[in-house]
Amino acid sequence: MNAAPEDVGPSPKERAYARLEELYRQDRRPWVVAFSGGKDSTALLQLVYSLLLDLDDKDGKPVFVIASDTGVEAPNVSAYLADTLAAIRASARDSLPNLTVHLVKPEVDQTFWSKLIGQGYPSPTRWFRWCTTNMKIKPSRRLIEGITRRHGSVVLLLGTRIEESAERGRRINAREQTARGLNPHHEIPNALVATPIVDWTTDDVWEYLVAHNPPPWDGNHDFLLNLYRQASGGECPVVLDLSTPSCGGSRFGCWTCTVVKEDKSMQGFIASGEERFEPLKRFRDELKAIREDNGQRMPHRKDGSKGPGPFRPEVRQRLLGDLLALELKVGEALISDEEIAYIQTLWSADFDLKESALEIASLYGRRVDPMSNIDLPPLEQEVLDDLLAERDLDPELVDKLLGLVLHEYPDLRVWGSKAALQRDIEQAIQASARNFEAAETSQ
Repeated sequence: MNAAPEDVGPSPKERAYARLEELYRQDRRPWVVAFSGGKDSTALLQLVYSLLLDLDDKDGKPVFVIASDTGVEAPNVSAYLADTLAAIRASARDSLPNLTVHLVKPEVDQTFWSKLIGQGYPSPTRWFRWCTTNMKIKPSRRLIEGITRRHGSVVLLLGTRIEESAERGRRINAREQTARGLNPHHEIPNALVATPIVDWTTDDVWEYLVAHNPPPWDGNHDFLLNLYRQASGGECPVVLDLSTPSCGGSRFGCWTCTVVKEDKSMQGFIASGEERFEPLKRFRDELKAIREDNGQRMPHRKDGSKGPGPFRPEVRQRLLGDLLALELKVGEALISDEEIAYIQTLWSADFDLKESALEIASLYGRRVDPMSNIDLPPLEQEVLDDLLAERDLDPELVDKLLGLVLHEYPDLRVWGSKAALQRDIEQAIQASARNFEAAETSQ
């Protein structure tokens, strides 16, 4: 007598699909799907997309797909992500009208080059990882918090898996969960987190992607599969808090990352035939080297304490020229006109009296207009001009303060805004005082 076949139970795909369908039907709370373009987030998004097509719920809950562009992604990864998002957006326009795609970016004052070349920040380290907060956490959280303000609450779908690392597994197992398998996000108010593929193995992910290629939107997974063959390291997720490890050395990290000792992903791309990235690797290595050279940095920190401070003005000017030369060499846009214009405003407030950032850009064929001043209504501008003349105030300082209040910190109810505004006001006043002293000395 033959033994009865063993009941192996539902497959990983069937389990995840059932979790998602149950979660979808429980309430009308919007979903936010975090998408980095890597294998795990692609598998999650494809499950969600397929479920929505099967349900055919034209009046269903809003679903927001969010991805992050730091401005310093590896060029091939950045192009792939942009193409994939465009395909998803075009496909959903007809078949899933409740699904929208959003690519978040850091504000100009928070970009890598604005911080490093503009303000002179040394490149990030494990202990001073300023890039993650400014370039990844803030843009994503700003969008999610806007959604929660409109809808009251959201469910955030993440492609995290226990198998990714022992540390991540410990964090996942330690989280408190509701009866529905959700856990409150520890930093984003009114956001509940769901991890539908948390128990998938890496093999489960690849088997699903290979078996379901092409995806339900236009395109295919061929580039993604090839990308993982080329590089080494792990996937970089959409980062929403500082507990997420650095993405340096991952397939979807930043080419400028100096948090890790060696950028293995860039080395993998180069070894696989992308020799055009060799100059990017050398530039990244240079950023790491000059960070450790105190001769390249001011003798005092920004808070006035003694110790290695920001890069010296001449170092920042050299780095801008080298970066623009690098653009021409690799044939990729590496810094925007808006960033160059913003860097000039920082330099003008700190040390530069002749718009050298704009001059350097012009040497490399870039025509960059300076950032415009704050435009006030005519009556208000007239009153302000009278006050400037009457009180003998610095017009550039006043313009900077207006920009802080009107543009950079328009909502002081946002956590941390008041302290940040106070800090930036103090820095603007100190810079104005330094400029005044320099002008007095030169006379």
